[in-house]
Amino acid sequence: MTTLSPENSLSARWSASFILVKRKPPIDKTEWDTFFDENGLLAKSRDFICVNILERGLHPFVRTEAWKFLTGYYSWQSSKDERLTVDSTRRKNYEALCEMYEKIQPLLENLHRNFIETRNNIAYDIQKLCDKDHLGNVLIDKKKLEKILLLSYVCNTQAEYQQGFHEMVMLFQLMAEHDHETFWLFQFFLQKTEHSCVINIGVGKNLVMLDNLIDFLDPVFAEHLRGKGAGTVQSLFPWFCLCFQRAFKSFEDVWRLWEVLLTGKPCRNFQVLVAYSMLQMVRKQVLQESLPSDDIILACNNLIDLDADVLISAACLVYADLLQRDAPPPLKNFFL
Repeated sequence: MTTLSPENSLSARWSASFILVKRKPPIDKTEWDTFFDENGLLAKSRDFICVNILERGLHPFVRTEAWKFLTGYYSWQSSKDERLTVDSTRRKNYEALCEMYEKIQPLLENLHRNFIETRNNIAYDIQKLCDKDHLGNVLIDKKKLEKILLLSYVCNTQAEYQQGFHEMVMLFQLMAEHDHETFWLFQFFLQKTEHSCVINIGVGKNLVMLDNLIDFLDPVFAEHLRGKGAGTVQSLFPWFCLCFQRAFKSFEDVWRLWEVLLTGKPCRNFQVLVAYSMLQMVRKQVLQESLPSDDIILACNNLIDLDADVLISAACLVYADLLQRDAPPPLKNFFL
């Protein structure tokens, strides 16, 4: 069995160090513009930009535009004029989908047995959202959010709707300026992350690989977890379903992690390394106190107000450690 590339390992360790030291601020609008020539064509390599996003993150003022490239909303090879055309097409397609939905809604209500139940679930979930800041300013439009979620449910037959999507789409609505951007960015985000937050597609696979990763990198901890119940790791599925949204102290931290997932740096399926790093935060307590399964899950659920940069750095170091070892093929294939 061949050991993974040491160059990648060194790169991952350097990236982790860079993130923690924070020698440079996030990429702002002025710097972002230097990545393109006068025609809006890429002047830097995609890899260069993605590595910089991993190590430094994006300034809020550039995030919406950058995410259009990271998700595939825009092609990295497109010009400024081509992007204007693409955006116009995305808007028209969204409006066409809205018109289609209005026409088929009565049919869905009569023939689709899950439609009314799902619509009620969406409405209930949205009502629980806080739509104002501490000063009373309205942050989100719940009616528009409900419309986008219903449209996504009807159009995305792979993902459909699951509890927690309302919180995820809310973050896209807060970031994007227009409804069509919110809708398409969310759809492309799901595709780009291989539907890793969708229960019937990626979540189960993530949990299996997390179990395998613990077995390989930390057999002592793995043995302890197995001894406390076979479903302990499986019970961590909310981490993946919400894409770690509730673990962070701010929306900025959530966006910071999500944009790293979109870069594909330092590897594919980085979300599993993030989950492993979070488990390591409770490892000492779990082993010293020999916590039972329910208390392990409680300790994991109590991991809140985390700093995204610290967590990303920890996950990069886990990746570097994995690269230096003779990992079994399932882990190699999953992360590379």
